Amino acid sequence: MAHKVTVVHSFEAGHRLPHVDGKCVSLHGHSWSVAVTVSAPKLGPEVTVVEFGALKVGLRRWIDGHLDHATMLGACDRLVEPLVAEGSRVLRFGAERPEDVAEQLACGLPWPTVEAVAVLLGRVAESVMAGLPRADGARVEQVLVRETRLNTAVYEPTVPR
Repeated sequence: MAHKVTVVHSFEAGHRLPHVDGKCVSLHGHSWSVAVTVSAPKLGPEVTVVEFGALKVGLRRWIDGHLDHATMLGACDRLVEPLVAEGSRVLRFGAERPEDVAEQLACGLPWPTVEAVAVLLGRVAESVMAGLPRADGARVEQVLVRETRLNTAVYEPTVPR
């Protein structure tokens, strides 16, 4: 038996995928939604999986501060420089020398596909949980990211052995 809690949030962001064929080579935006599920085999001393309020605040603050009304691009995308020069918020995926902590979490993810955004948000959830009271064995079990009503990616981090 496992106990689970899920935090749901949404944000508006643009991205483009010039490395794939099709319409996603053009800069475009989505109304993204994310659901992060944390599970634990047993409840902790506080009778919780994780301090739920703090998890919600941490995840939502990060998303609102780094992704909402921002543009997600690959670090090698030619649009990075002109958008930054115009004052747009840009989160670079796959940067070799990340300029900030947010971009460090996107290392190894060269393009902002919905799958990569799910991995990024899983890493964010893990970093938020690192400083929170939680049950023994509590971990990010699943991150579901929806970029449209019909298109969803699911990331399930592997359980460390």
